[in-house]
Amino acid sequence: MSAMRELMARPAYVGYWLARVLTQTASQMLMVALGWQMYDLTGSAWDLGLVGLAQFAPALLLTLPAGHVADRLHRGRIMLAATALQALAALALALGTHGGWMNRELILAVSVLLGVAKAFQMPATQALPALLVPPTLLAQAVALGSSGMQMAIIGGPALGGLLYVQGAATVHAAGTALLLAACACAATVRYQRVPPPKEPASWRSVLAGIGFLRGQPVMLGAISLDLFAVLLGGATALLPMFAKDILHVGPWGLGLLRAAPAVGALLLSVWLARHPLERRVGRTLIGAVAVFGVAMLVFALSASFWLSLIALAVSGAADMVSVVIRQTLVQLGTPDEMRGRVSAVNSVFIGASNQLGEFESGATAALLGPVGSVLLGGVGVLLVAGLWTRLFPALWARDRLHAGPAGPA
Repeated sequence: MSAMRELMARPAYVGYWLARVLTQTASQMLMVALGWQMYDLTGSAWDLGLVGLAQFAPALLLTLPAGHVADRLHRGRIMLAATALQALAALALALGTHGGWMNRELILAVSVLLGVAKAFQMPATQALPALLVPPTLLAQAVALGSSGMQMAIIGGPALGGLLYVQGAATVHAAGTALLLAACACAATVRYQRVPPPKEPASWRSVLAGIGFLRGQPVMLGAISLDLFAVLLGGATALLPMFAKDILHVGPWGLGLLRAAPAVGALLLSVWLARHPLERRVGRTLIGAVAVFGVAMLVFALSASFWLSLIALAVSGAADMVSVVIRQTLVQLGTPDEMRGRVSAVNSVFIGASNQLGEFESGATAALLGPVGSVLLGGVGVLLVAGLWTRLFPALWARDRLHAGPAGPA
């Protein structure tokens, strides 16, 4: 039986995969509708930014405590509860829009609710695959999960925009239906749970994931490498400038530029699900980050729309290699009683790199222009890749994903 067929023969993993894809699709649809609604109601770019901040702030504040909860309770039930909370939020949006009592304050309140749900959802869902599949299938499971998420990231906004023609209430109602279907799938996620050792809740236990990673140079190197690569090399915030002023394409071109990294990531994740990485994973990880940096240099210097699309697709594919290796190393190298908290630290790193990366891009573009900003970021990514071979020799020398069972926390 092939690895893919073996994964599909595991009902708990299939339910987990479907729940994540449906939830992500609904989330992308809701973000499209919320942004349009807020701008229609207030006409304020500041309020538009507050929608994202209202979701990011609770996620940043609650993710580490949520990791502690994920190590104490059944992660499948946490996933189900978080999805149900998002369904209630979408239902409130649908009813408010249909009833004509939608306003700025309700949108911001629901955005906070969505942020709280995602804060608890991320550590639990990231820590689940290692409990649903054997270690030999974990890399394929991570790759298949990533491919599903990329499909949702590509298709969700397009579906949301298409349905918005019928009104925002239609988008929110469709999002509610998808989230309820995701709840049904999450309810099928079952596994043999060993009760964790009793430990009083304290800041020491909440922050234990950070302390654990400090003693794991391979995992710390992989997570921090991704943090700095995305922080320095991300160009998403500058794509409107490139589309309008450099490549001279309209909104349709901007949409394609934004989708290109996800398309590259999707194609490579499908390939990795069938052809898992087996040897030289440390060098492959650092090499993929270097490829990401080179792709961003090509994008910065390109005056061709199609070359820019290819460069962004390559950057997405290289980032997917990093995602699969990093997440697999973290799951295989972390004891089960610590996976929630370590996954929470990983989630904070990802969120911080994305949000701060957009700020860094904007700040450097104000000084150097968009081309100078992305060039500087690409060079920075290459320098980080080279530096990490020296700072984390254990990561550079890592041969296989699985280096034996994880020891006690």
